[in-house]
Amino acid sequence: MKRILSRPPLAKLLITSLLLSGTASGLLVSCSQSAPPQASGTAQTSPAANTEKKLRVVATFLPVYLFTKAVAGDAAQVDMLIKPGTEVHEYQSTPADVQTLAQSDVVVKNGLGIEEFLDSTLKSAQNSKLKVVDASQGIQAIDQLSQVVHTGKEQGHDHAAGNPHVWLDPVLAKQQVENIRDGLIAADPPNKAKYEANAIAYLQQLTALNTEFEQGLGKFRDRTFITFHDAFPYLAKRYQLKQVAVVELPEDQLSPADVKETIDTVKQFQAKALFSEPGVDNKLLDGLSKDLNLKLRPLDSLEAGQTDPQHYFTAMRSNLQTLEAAFK
Repeated sequence: MKRILSRPPLAKLLITSLLLSGTASGLLVSCSQSAPPQASGTAQTSPAANTEKKLRVVATFLPVYLFTKAVAGDAAQVDMLIKPGTEVHEYQSTPADVQTLAQSDVVVKNGLGIEEFLDSTLKSAQNSKLKVVDASQGIQAIDQLSQVVHTGKEQGHDHAAGNPHVWLDPVLAKQQVENIRDGLIAADPPNKAKYEANAIAYLQQLTALNTEFEQGLGKFRDRTFITFHDAFPYLAKRYQLKQVAVVELPEDQLSPADVKETIDTVKQFQAKALFSEPGVDNKLLDGLSKDLNLKLRPLDSLEAGQTDPQHYFTAMRSNLQTLEAAFK
């Protein structure tokens, strides 16, 4: 026998509806009071996550940043002080730089005198807890004046500590990565395992890159070259290349004397290759290379480029291809 359910009176339905509506409204009010909506763009984190503070690291310029970021991975926040493509040798610090250093835990520098602005900026930051990591610690610097012959009106950048461009030698780059690894571990012992694992992976890539350079350049006998930037003595020394001169030319115009001096230098040393910075649209150098009957090729010092740590290998392999093409 079927059970027949009677419908409640209309008034009772209305009262019930109002009561439920009020209850739901009260719940909504209660929820909104206990968990107000966050501002747009603010990531939601748990209370536990809020207590976790990543090591804040700042690297001075691009090559140092690439190595530091590779070692740090996601275990630390890594920022860069000088934008890629900025002239590091003549850089003047800003109030923003001072503030960044005042709020950081670690600063990683290349060393060997290239960051001439840094000492005074550190003093202005007044951060007694800031740890300074010298990526070139223990590396024997090359005296830039003893390795190359300077010609032209300018005499390059004066670095009392020696030539600072050690990152362009993959073997010395390994030593820089190891110094950075040790510095981050000392500043942040709980993440030691992460820093070590990240460093091992990057060091393996640097070892492979060194092998590629040895095999690629070892087959050439004539390896003399001239460059317009004194950035490559470590690269030359590592792979038995012969950087015979660094030609410093005025940026605005070449005098007949500049042209003659450069031509005489190329003839004197019988240079096989002429290298300039990539991306430099310098008609003066293009015209000069035609006068010399020598192709002008780009050689990257890695002071400009992408911020992905893998950019180091992309740029260095491009340099290897350029060197091979020039020495054929």
